[in-house]
Amino acid sequence: MSYPTIHKARHHFGWNNAFEPVLRVTPGNTAVFEVVDASGGQLGKTSTTKDVAALDFARVNPVTGPVFVEGAQPGDALVVDIVDFEGSGWGWTAIIPGFGLLAEDFPTPFLHISSYGAGGVEFAPGIRLPVRPFPGTIGVAPAQMGLHSVVPPREVGGNMDIRDLTRGSTLRLPVQVPGALFSVGDTHAAQGDGEVCGTAVESPMVVTLKFTLQKRANLRRPQFAIPSPPTRHVDERGYYATTGIAPDLMQAARDAVRDAIDYLGKEYRLSPDLAYALCSVAADLRISEVVDVPNWVVAAYLPKSIFS
Repeated sequence: MSYPTIHKARHHFGWNNAFEPVLRVTPGNTAVFEVVDASGGQLGKTSTTKDVAALDFARVNPVTGPVFVEGAQPGDALVVDIVDFEGSGWGWTAIIPGFGLLAEDFPTPFLHISSYGAGGVEFAPGIRLPVRPFPGTIGVAPAQMGLHSVVPPREVGGNMDIRDLTRGSTLRLPVQVPGALFSVGDTHAAQGDGEVCGTAVESPMVVTLKFTLQKRANLRRPQFAIPSPPTRHVDERGYYATTGIAPDLMQAARDAVRDAIDYLGKEYRLSPDLAYALCSVAADLRISEVVDVPNWVVAAYLPKSIFS
């Protein structure tokens, strides 16, 4: 069965409820979206670190759309079933100066190119990640007038980087404007919870989505359901975890990642840059506790199954 396809050229930068829709669908319909990578096409298979340093940030993180959903009104929930992905077979992971959890530790640009297929993401010799595609940015237009940056996530979705929004997942988004004005972008082939260096395995893809409506749901923020255990794809060999303990969750997260980078350097002889990038695409940050005043605990879980 063929579905209407939104070409990758029909993308925009930022959220604005004045943008004209590029497609109109009725609830129950499915649409196919061609998604540009998070660099907006500025990085490719042969790019180098110099290209990261030259990125035009006015062209990053484009989203394909918007789509007008007939009958969607403020107060409704747009229900998005994530049906399928068609990958491009390659992706990039970068350290961008001034961006990421450890920006002060990594002030110089870095770029790593990966290939992937049915057998996984070939990240580095001896390191293979499971392919688990998802859209990093997925949402609807906000009620506030004007152009709003696509970088921060919002109550209407956006750049949430929830890696469990993969095939079979269902996302519910609070509608704030008539028609919802849905857009999607920033597709990833793999990512750890936290995306700590600021990028995942960023990859252009084709995404198939189905839309329905839940009338008068009155959601305050996005909610989602997943069809299976979230870490079963990497659980079989266990994990090595580092911790951060501090009175601030962000500081605890930074310390957990710093110790994970040190561990990867000592145990697997990875350079700090490559170890930081690996943490971003494979390590999961988990809040272990937030009740034992004055310190909170964050752990960085590294799945052992990614190492051969």
